[in-house]
Amino acid sequence: MSPVSLLDGYPKDPAVCARLADGLVVVHSAIVLFVVLGEAAILLGGWRAWPWVKNRWLRVAHLATIAGVAIIAGLGKLCPLTVWEAELRRRAGQEQEMTSFVGRWLREFLYVDVPLWALSLSYVAFALLVVASLFWVPVRWRADSAPCPSIRGTQD
Repeated sequence: MSPVSLLDGYPKDPAVCARLADGLVVVHSAIVLFVVLGEAAILLGGWRAWPWVKNRWLRVAHLATIAGVAIIAGLGKLCPLTVWEAELRRRAGQEQEMTSFVGRWLREFLYVDVPLWALSLSYVAFALLVVASLFWVPVRWRADSAPCPSIRGTQD
């Protein structure tokens, strides 16, 4: 029989659930770092004239990530990654503090003990900062319109 329950999709093995929960904390932390450090890099890069911070794909991904977080928080909901991790920990027989070394330190970084409304407000404020940075450091929406030089040289 498969180690994954056919009814709910979660692994039955508590050790697997614990490893998945730790992996989820790593992914969650990476997303937070992308949003926070990404905004810092965009603002610094705008000041230092780094061309890569104007990349449309980077900026759209950055805005979409924080917009999703702000919308979920604005609706008064917990992040799905947080809920998923808590369920995996429960199925692993762990309390929130009973994680691996990496999981414990990443959780200390990721989760703060403040009211949900305060987190929601900070997410929305940060999303507004990201929107404002679209004007402070404009996005390069189209590729440069200058034609590429011909491989064969000049044409008659």
